Amino acid sequence: MKRSKKLLLIVPVAFALISATIIVQSDKEEAIDQILMQSLNSVHYSPHVIDNDFSEKVYKLYVQRLDYNKKFLLQSDVDELKKFEKLIDDDVNSAKFTFFDKSFEIINTRVDEAKAYYTDILSKPFDFTTEESIQLDAEKTNYAKDKVALKDEWRKSLKYQTLSRMVEMMENQEKAKEKSDTVKLKSMAELEVDARKKILKSNDDYYKRLKDFDRDDRIAIYFNAITGIYDPHTEFFAPKDKANFDIGMTGQLEGIGAQLQEKDGYIKVSSIVPGSASYKQGQLKGGDIILKVAQGEAEPVDVVDMKMDDAVMLVRGKKGTEVRLTVKKPDGSILVIPIIRDIVVLEDTYAQSVILKGKKNIGYIKLPSFYADFSGKTNRSCSKDMRKELEKLKAENVDGIILDLRYNGGGSLPDVVDMAGLFIDKGPVCQVKQKTTSAQVLEDRDAGVVYDGPLTVMVNSNSASASEIMAAAMQDYNRALIVGTSPSSFGKGTVQRFFNLDDYLPPAYANIKPLGEVKITTQKFYRINGGTTQLKGVIPDVVLPDPYYLLDQGEKEQDYPMAWDEIAPAKYTTLKQAYSVSQIKANSGERVKNNPGFAILNDAAKRLKKQKDNTVVSLNLDKYVAEQKAYKAEAKKMDALDKEIDGVEVMALKADAFPESDTVKVNKNKDWYKTLRKDIYLHETVAIMNEMNNGVTKK
Repeated sequence: MKRSKKLLLIVPVAFALISATIIVQSDKEEAIDQILMQSLNSVHYSPHVIDNDFSEKVYKLYVQRLDYNKKFLLQSDVDELKKFEKLIDDDVNSAKFTFFDKSFEIINTRVDEAKAYYTDILSKPFDFTTEESIQLDAEKTNYAKDKVALKDEWRKSLKYQTLSRMVEMMENQEKAKEKSDTVKLKSMAELEVDARKKILKSNDDYYKRLKDFDRDDRIAIYFNAITGIYDPHTEFFAPKDKANFDIGMTGQLEGIGAQLQEKDGYIKVSSIVPGSASYKQGQLKGGDIILKVAQGEAEPVDVVDMKMDDAVMLVRGKKGTEVRLTVKKPDGSILVIPIIRDIVVLEDTYAQSVILKGKKNIGYIKLPSFYADFSGKTNRSCSKDMRKELEKLKAENVDGIILDLRYNGGGSLPDVVDMAGLFIDKGPVCQVKQKTTSAQVLEDRDAGVVYDGPLTVMVNSNSASASEIMAAAMQDYNRALIVGTSPSSFGKGTVQRFFNLDDYLPPAYANIKPLGEVKITTQKFYRINGGTTQLKGVIPDVVLPDPYYLLDQGEKEQDYPMAWDEIAPAKYTTLKQAYSVSQIKANSGERVKNNPGFAILNDAAKRLKKQKDNTVVSLNLDKYVAEQKAYKAEAKKMDALDKEIDGVEVMALKADAFPESDTVKVNKNKDWYKTLRKDIYLHETVAIMNEMNNGVTKK
């Protein structure tokens, strides 16, 4: 490494938490290293000791991310890098990059060699009559022992890609034949040639993206392997990556309305924007991985290892145009999702209510997020809107209320506190703690309750952060019964803050700016009972099976999630429930067991668990086609759930009445009501509400 003049950093008052004695090198990478590590040590909720254990964790995560699918590195390369497994802490402490430099040299050499592999392999036809298979889960495979073995792994991968594309073309050909007898059908040999050409184009694009990865891109992966062992939400953002992050945040209301993130070379859906095109279409979910993007019927573009901004530009587009996303679901299944791009309908992002009329009149409130207008332009917030919805439902004399927080990814913490206060008398709602301070108890200080009748809160594995705090508070007070369509909510009980690394350099060193930013976990949420919502989330009182309930989801599937722990409980008074939770749970279990719809969901969950665990796929055409037909036949059983369920009528509130001439609202309500009538989980929650007696009282 070149020798550099050292300097004393200037620490802005705004970031005084970070030590004022940071010494950095004038070299940009060395500066990032030192400022980053001091930032993590000073403000992260749970800082690491920089020792051999730290080194081993960084090594494991970095090597995994360096070649996630094991398509480039040989075992000998990994053996060479393993020599540094317990030395990375020395590199970090001295602002050196001996381990990174070696990895950079190795990966560049292997990427250069890869083009020869795939161009040679794809120049010849594949034989799909032979008996062989491929393991699709990289974690279950080993690195190739030599270049011959590596090329054979490329051959099987390319054969699988070609086989998948060829079968897709066969299916499209069959569909076209059903529509017209004049369609000219291609032979299997012709389809194989066409598929191979498409795969060659796809891999050429993939290779070009890899060659575009420069030292800055690679070192960002290295720095993120360091931040990644602290927790999955602590991240380093190179300047251009921060710009891409901002695109994901500010551009989420355009196009399909999905917030995207890059992870291990994949574009992952982190959340769906309420009221967006994706939200209405319904198939794209948080946790899905986008593999390909197509503009309508055009040829799809592979986005694996694509830079974030390039992928975002493919996904976004003008209102009314179609984008088709090829996504990998959490269970490992592949699905093509067509979405008509649109802008977000703001009304759909706000709290909405209806009456579910059956044995009793049950109020239903859908809350897509914990929104708040911090700009002050509308002065609108979810807690204010919730108060209005509760008042309207009370005027209708409802017998109980369902608060639906499914797919609610969180939002404004102050509004959670205010909203909880609508259901309880004054008291604590949650606790927030930093590493060096005592927990701060956030309280509702308004005496009085807006609604004191029976209440259930619906959650699922996508209910995160603020929605978990709300559900936890209602559960801790015994104020509500929590109904979940997964064994727990997401389990994100942490708070992050951005720090701009440039703020730690004096003006004389402006020539090495910009350095980038770091997002650091600085706080943790705790329930009023003392347990954190981190990792475990909120465990529902009643769990209803959904297709994914047997799969690991949420925070616990991330790399190095922060642990669950507990602090002293806050002082609060629980309420006496006017119903037996154990009896309601037992009765619900009987209904679920005897409900054909839930039987289908249970079977689907078992199938998806088996499908995720069975990651070996045949490369024999006949067997592959048979496997795909079997998967589709099983999945088609889910179609039986796409029908309206009798027993509950969906009715608009009198206060929300509007003229029939307003066709836009009429049609929108029709679509929403139809969705509610098909919702098997909502119908079971209504049945649960029918068993709950009115009111709650203090012990």
